[in-house]
Amino acid sequence: MTIMQHSNPQESRSALFVYLKNPLLVAFILIVLLLTAGEALSPGFASMEQILRLLIVAALLGIVAAGQNLVILGGREGIDLSVGGVVSLSAVLAGNVMDGSNANIIAAILVCLAAGGLVGLINGVGVTIFGIPPLVMTLGMLGVLQGLLVVIRQGIPSGLAAPALANFVSKPFLFNLPGIIWLWAAVGLLMAFLLMRTSLGHKIYAIGSNENAAYMAGVPVRLIRIMLFALSSMFAALAGICILGYSGTSFANVGDSYMLSSIIAVVLGGTPLSGGKGGYTGTMAGAFLLILMQSILTTLSIGESGRQVVFGLTLLVLLLFYGRSKALRG
Repeated sequence: MTIMQHSNPQESRSALFVYLKNPLLVAFILIVLLLTAGEALSPGFASMEQILRLLIVAALLGIVAAGQNLVILGGREGIDLSVGGVVSLSAVLAGNVMDGSNANIIAAILVCLAAGGLVGLINGVGVTIFGIPPLVMTLGMLGVLQGLLVVIRQGIPSGLAAPALANFVSKPFLFNLPGIIWLWAAVGLLMAFLLMRTSLGHKIYAIGSNENAAYMAGVPVRLIRIMLFALSSMFAALAGICILGYSGTSFANVGDSYMLSSIIAVVLGGTPLSGGKGGYTGTMAGAFLLILMQSILTTLSIGESGRQVVFGLTLLVLLLFYGRSKALRG
């Protein structure tokens, strides 16, 4: 006699809910759905040429989000709101140091990374030594950088990207893919190695999961948190250099749009704002999904203010589903 087994509807719903709680899976499903919707709205939207253009823009966001990802993983509600200001500062510095000359590219990179590292160092010291909440510290730093750039440049474009940098970002570099995509892939591999294969990566997760326990275990919590903020600003500075190559020149507010979007990309990729779990692979998918969403909104003729509203609502929805843990970690 054959015993027929019937699936429990409640168990099926529970299994479905588990799948929906996987941010990386949800991100890939949404990418497919948005590409399909974009193709329906505008034939050619899902072509390889268009996807390549979207990947270039996503790489710029993804590099900024790499540093944001590290700060958030470190816990204590760590968010770096100054990344937009660092991107703008780096683009202006790089443009003026390069001034259209390939010979000045290395010098521009060194100057921008040093400036970004200094900003991040100040953020980290303010948060760890003086006990200023990350939200307040980095928001204050953002205001300082924005004011400084307005005073210096007065909103006027300045500096020129070197031709080699512009070609690296936008032109085929290797296997018919632009260099910026290869750079983003290298950042992804570096982040995966750092977080999964090094002692530092394990300590970052430990701090984000339970800072007090990590401290009792001998982890240099303050030093690592300062390092995370410094790395965040250096990634933002690197992105600012690449954005200069993409646009050809720089504006004082060129990085403003990266503050909120870098946070959304991280949360969309499965890293909760409480830190301690997640990774950069999901953030990469989140960055592409966000750029894809922005392209869909542009196709629908929704302006910048409307897109910001949608992004803000998206972040709120993400937080309701998996942006925060059930309880903040100590």
